[in-house]
Amino acid sequence: MDWLENLFFEQTPLQALLVLGLIIAVGLGLGKLRIGGISLGVTFVFFAGILAGHLGLAIDPAMLSYAESFGLVLFVYELGLKVGPGFFSSFRQGGVKLNLLALAVIVLGSLMALAFSFQSGQNIADLVGVLCGASTNTPALGAAQQSLQQLGLPVGNTALACAVTYPLGVVGVILAFVIIRKTIVRKSDIAPAGSTEVNHTYIATFRVTNPAVFDMDIKSVSALSHCHFVISRLWHDGKVTIPNSDTVLAKGDRLLAVTTDKEQPELRMIFGTQEEKDWNKDDIDWNSIDSSLVSRHLVVSRPEINGKKLGSLRLRNSYGINISRVSRAGVQLLATPDLVLQLGDRLTVVGEQKAIDNVAKILGNTDAQLKDPNLAVIFIGIVLGILLGAVPIALPGLSSPVRMGLAGGPMIVGILIGRFGPKFHLVTYTTRSANLMLRGIGLSLFLACLGLDAGAGFLDTIMRADGLIWIGQGFLITVIPVLIMAPVAMRACHLDFGTACGMLSGAMANPMALSYANDTLPGDNAAVSYATVYPMTMVARVIIAQILVLSFI
Repeated sequence: MDWLENLFFEQTPLQALLVLGLIIAVGLGLGKLRIGGISLGVTFVFFAGILAGHLGLAIDPAMLSYAESFGLVLFVYELGLKVGPGFFSSFRQGGVKLNLLALAVIVLGSLMALAFSFQSGQNIADLVGVLCGASTNTPALGAAQQSLQQLGLPVGNTALACAVTYPLGVVGVILAFVIIRKTIVRKSDIAPAGSTEVNHTYIATFRVTNPAVFDMDIKSVSALSHCHFVISRLWHDGKVTIPNSDTVLAKGDRLLAVTTDKEQPELRMIFGTQEEKDWNKDDIDWNSIDSSLVSRHLVVSRPEINGKKLGSLRLRNSYGINISRVSRAGVQLLATPDLVLQLGDRLTVVGEQKAIDNVAKILGNTDAQLKDPNLAVIFIGIVLGILLGAVPIALPGLSSPVRMGLAGGPMIVGILIGRFGPKFHLVTYTTRSANLMLRGIGLSLFLACLGLDAGAGFLDTIMRADGLIWIGQGFLITVIPVLIMAPVAMRACHLDFGTACGMLSGAMANPMALSYANDTLPGDNAAVSYATVYPMTMVARVIIAQILVLSFI
């Protein structure tokens, strides 16, 4: 049986693959278990790695470093690529306020870590590990370890401090949510399902009763109002038509318009009267509105369309159809002429069946063409992200420059490519399943390596006084900022409880807390606010971890 022992304990590339694969398989399997309604999911891979390290399993340090770095880069880049299309637009719907609140959470936790260090005389590197574990932010730990290595200092205690504080970091935010809900949340703080969405389109019917717009064409009305809208259908003298910019409005015309929540009141003032019928329900049969026109969802699958502006295709004038809205990464966008199309966009097209069939040929409308991920863009983005992460950033008062590192650089590049890549004709689209798989592989590799590295001294750390102090400090860093900022967000900034939970989960980089909020609250406000703050707070934590190490070590 020597061959079996050598297979597990002789440090070779084959042994590294075997050990990491075993850790990930066991961790993902146990992560499906639910305790008290809470599942740790992929996070359990971290604890499986700790157990493997405690049992004496180890792999070649170079292999461990490579797998950990590659996993981290793959995870954060794919995450940035996913949220990139809707990231910048979210700031137009309260995103700045949400990110400022999230940054306040981060600053409070960082100040607490500094205070603990000054009060107890503990090494700041240990407290940075406590901070990373308390905020369940392993990319920040990776950045802190890079800074310590840059200074020629050991990184072992930092990883151990993160490992022992991580479990309570996971459950601490959920516990804080339970306390907040029991103490300060009112019934009015629970927003109904679907009440708010980033870039949520609003559909309504209007009657032209305002004499100011009688006999004006739609182009002139649009220029006069300065608000964004698309008129999908127009009823005149009992007949329904697809209007264009030259269509003249007459008294009594009925319009089906697509706009946004914010601009809907202005349209009511422009046209005169808004009908009471609710057109924003999910179960509306658009094809039953009239017999001559149909409504279909067409997907952009032709690479030639990627990066082109919608208006440049001249689909309305050429085929007599209307495009009312565009769905991208779950976000509903108005189909304005300046909208840059991306592969995977789903266009809502209204018109005659034959005309829509012709438009489908132009757009491609073939899901099969989208199933193959464009690996070239993925690796181009990873290369650019690594280069950006390595750029030294000199900050006043610091002896060494700060770097975005492997956690910050690839995420920023992923966001930028996800948002602006199509303008340069880069095919950034991947299916949701492909994106989730790449992110899952990256995060599993990173957590397995991180746990394996910290596992050898994990139990000894818990049993000694330092370990118990770290656990207590980490729990306070987790809970106190959340308990302080939740009332601020809900009372001073007038956020609903779901949005506040998503913001706090994103600030603490805690997907388990987000899962709890999604399971217990209606709507998807928590998920939207989480996605809005997560990229910015992730980068902020990466930078702050380095600043703490370089400034106070």
